[in-house]
Amino acid sequence: MMRKYGLGADNVIDARIVDASGRIHDRASMGEDLFWAIRGGGGASFGVILWWKIKLVPVPSTVTVFTVARTLEQGATKLLHRYQQVAASELDEDLFIRVVIQPTVIDTKSGNKTITTLYQAQFLGGVDRLLDIMGTSFPELALTRKDCTQTSWLKSVMYIAGYPSGTPPEVLLQGKSTFKNYFKAKSDFVKDPIPESGLEGLWKRLFEQASPLVIFNPYGGMMSKIPESEIPFPHRKGVLFKIQYLTTWQNGEEDEEQHMDWIRKLYNYMAPYVTMFPRQAYVNYRDLDLGINKKSNISFIEASAWGNRYFKDNFNKLIKIKTKVDPDNFFRHEQSIPPLPLPLRKSSTTVR
Repeated sequence: MMRKYGLGADNVIDARIVDASGRIHDRASMGEDLFWAIRGGGGASFGVILWWKIKLVPVPSTVTVFTVARTLEQGATKLLHRYQQVAASELDEDLFIRVVIQPTVIDTKSGNKTITTLYQAQFLGGVDRLLDIMGTSFPELALTRKDCTQTSWLKSVMYIAGYPSGTPPEVLLQGKSTFKNYFKAKSDFVKDPIPESGLEGLWKRLFEQASPLVIFNPYGGMMSKIPESEIPFPHRKGVLFKIQYLTTWQNGEEDEEQHMDWIRKLYNYMAPYVTMFPRQAYVNYRDLDLGINKKSNISFIEASAWGNRYFKDNFNKLIKIKTKVDPDNFFRHEQSIPPLPLPLRKSSTTVR
């Protein structure tokens, strides 16, 4: 529902945190600087979050979902190019359509493959209004009534998550995945549609892997209206969609090298088509290829290699807040926010 209401972090109105001294704070006692930092500033850099208080948002009693598949033989490349032009800027903010992209076998004897693009959607409303919107804004998908399922919001969550029909919603309370494998993920943000030639090059690289996955998640709507500095998450106005790249395998270290090599080459290939200076990345898909802290010897200059990609200009404010609330760097990990070194701290006492 991010195109309608923004991120979960945008809707946090209070929190409780344990600081480096073991004290427990709520929003009032932690102060607005720290409250700003923990809403999207990367987990485990500032303290231990005990709970969030989140503003609830209105959702209609009936929502509509659909999944429509299109292969290369059905014009998937041209359709995906059109999707990039409308998904963020022209579609109603009640409508979220992501595209799940993966190679599929079309002939088991020959092993021939195609690329399948799955258009998977959640619409905050009924099927009649959805069909009107799609007919006006994205008729190329040729959505029909029989493609659509009217359901409740909770069941739509189950649907998008891929649970089989009839699965009880209590499964969401387990908090753990039902499948286990090894994987490597990377991310990009896109501000200009990837040309068809660029997509065709992507297809070639997907054919090289046994189990790759690429997902386009649309932005726009409310995401374009919230200022970049509102919370640490900066990927707002102008972003068309976010890309997640994923490769998975089963045999641990035995197969790791080939999968890591493949996804890094894919990431290099996509460089001309995504954001630049910095090439932005999504902090929740932690990518240690972007750089890591060296145990307790953390350099804020080296940390800029990933900090600017995750947070853009907000990284500088995060560093100042870290220096203020955890100067000894008690809370740290491979890509945590570093404090300023001692010689530079006098000039950073005021957080702006």
